[in-house]
Amino acid sequence: MKITEIKTFLCHAYRTNWVFVKVMTDEGIYGVGEATLEYKEHAVIAAIDELDRAIIGRNPQCIEAIVHDCYRDAYWRGGAVLMSAISGIEMALWDIKGKSLGVPVYELLGGKIRDSVPCYANGWFAGSKTPEDFAKCAKEAVKTGFDGLKWDPFGSAYMNISPQGLRSALDCVAAVRDAVGDKVHLLIEGHGRFNVPTAVRIGKALEEFGILWFEEPIPPDDKQGLAFVRSKIGVAVSGGERLYGRFEYLDFLRMECADFWQPDVSHAGGIMEVKKIAAIAEAHHIPVCPHNPSGPVANAATLQLAACVQNFYLLETMATDIPWRGEISNEKVRFENGEMFVPTSAGLGIDINEEAIARYPYQPHDLRHYKGTLTDIRPENSSGYFQK
Repeated sequence: MKITEIKTFLCHAYRTNWVFVKVMTDEGIYGVGEATLEYKEHAVIAAIDELDRAIIGRNPQCIEAIVHDCYRDAYWRGGAVLMSAISGIEMALWDIKGKSLGVPVYELLGGKIRDSVPCYANGWFAGSKTPEDFAKCAKEAVKTGFDGLKWDPFGSAYMNISPQGLRSALDCVAAVRDAVGDKVHLLIEGHGRFNVPTAVRIGKALEEFGILWFEEPIPPDDKQGLAFVRSKIGVAVSGGERLYGRFEYLDFLRMECADFWQPDVSHAGGIMEVKKIAAIAEAHHIPVCPHNPSGPVANAATLQLAACVQNFYLLETMATDIPWRGEISNEKVRFENGEMFVPTSAGLGIDINEEAIARYPYQPHDLRHYKGTLTDIRPENSSGYFQK
């Protein structure tokens, strides 16, 4: 079997654009992957195109060799663009291998540990502006069955936060906690937006709420600073979605940066790379909670990992999504009692619809984190995409 072509597809997804990859072979078997990289979609497609000459003609089943060569021969190693490009291709190669052998990908990674995985919700707060709005949405999300709720209550703050801004954020957290009690975990997102003293100040203020974690309290390019913040506050710290491969995670480990690790299968180098990262974490009794806010193929790949990673803890899940999510793939996600079930079909258990994707062409979007529009994360006609 040989790789004959690599196709890429862009699909508008309201706040971003999904980037899908399709690897074709001379035996008619193909695989799909996802390399969604928010606001750098065309850059990652160009990177995938540049990898063509290193991949076309090779045996798609030699996944380790292909990924190693793509990484080694880049010279300028790592980074979001290259690693996302490799991630999308690598997922597609696992999909091909699973399909050719007639087994789910998790069977190729050691076999299944669990049939379903506990999920926390992101995006459940769409459109909320006041603490009362957040509280109302939180109650609805809990009814759906999620094990946790994550959100960023910090408005448009950057580096510093005013006394009024901090009070507004804490009022929002208090309103959600009062609305849901101790039924679910509360997870507070920082989006890497604060300087060290501000992150410490916020972290200490969050201690009274019993949150599960404070995510990315400072920018991700300062691991030592993150470790310092963690040492000064009484709440757990999570991070790692903007680390690209196991080599970066080694420093994350050595510096004791976070209590929970959050690699993203679309950015960290793919399925096997995240499994290697998880193995490093497991050896140090650190739980892994994959970053997973992207499209249906990334979700399918993450579920395959969650099925066979011993120290997997919680899966990030978008509470709702664009109404055309069901058009652009054959995704069938079963969600019951706060848990998402792992597909058992061969490969990743998902396929994309090229014609449907073409109906939703690329639209440019800008980062919302510092504009006070973070809750504009879903259109008004968004809907659930999972089966109950």
